Amino acid sequence: MGLYRDEGVVLRTQKLGEADRIITLLTRGHGRIRAVARGVRRTKSKFGARVEPFAHVDAQFFVKGSDFPGRGLPAITQVETLGAYGGGLVSDYPAYTAGTAILETAERLTDHEGEPALQQYLLLIGALRTLGAKSHEPALVLDAFLLRSLAVAGYAPSFADCARCGLTGPHRFFSVAGGGVVCGDCRPAGSVVPSPEALDLLGALLTGDWAGADASEPRYRREGSGLVAAYLQWHLERGIRSLRLVERSS
Repeated sequence: MGLYRDEGVVLRTQKLGEADRIITLLTRGHGRIRAVARGVRRTKSKFGARVEPFAHVDAQFFVKGSDFPGRGLPAITQVETLGAYGGGLVSDYPAYTAGTAILETAERLTDHEGEPALQQYLLLIGALRTLGAKSHEPALVLDAFLLRSLAVAGYAPSFADCARCGLTGPHRFFSVAGGGVVCGDCRPAGSVVPSPEALDLLGALLTGDWAGADASEPRYRREGSGLVAAYLQWHLERGIRSLRLVERSS
């Protein structure tokens, strides 16, 4: 038996019994883990509100026997709030729905419990802070997070050079299965021809060029979001349910 501490972001919660919850977190040191928060559904709970989705916390866990993070269900014994992002998002529908899609994607891209995923964790913290600061349109923050998370997971799309042969771009065609833009010689069946402006926007989001992204037109943002959603679904093999609720530029 033993105690350990880690900081993490609450991704989702599930009811357990009459008063407990299972809390899924993406942590700095142990990747995605699940833990039991006992009694948090009681009105007198000491830390019930601290383990809601979007919360950034420093938590202490109690582990039984030979169990380790990612195996079994440790119990959360202490929680300190490092960042309460949920309060600022629930009253802002575009930010809240974008944030919900971010949490769901973070969970899906860290599918091995107990396996460290520091880069994904840092991307998640950065995305939530940016949403909370309201410095960019929420849908842009979401697409930037999706692209960068896919890149960290090994699925970085190309928006300039041919994803198959490396021929210097720009190129007209985009293939979800091919890994991004492709040249005429490498173009597989099913390729689409997006606007150059939409591809430029996605390249800006992937590289962190916020000046370029913020200056983009709504029609290219919508087009780019469609490409990102299709690319994400291809690599996850099924879609992110929360994306259906995300509000896009009109």
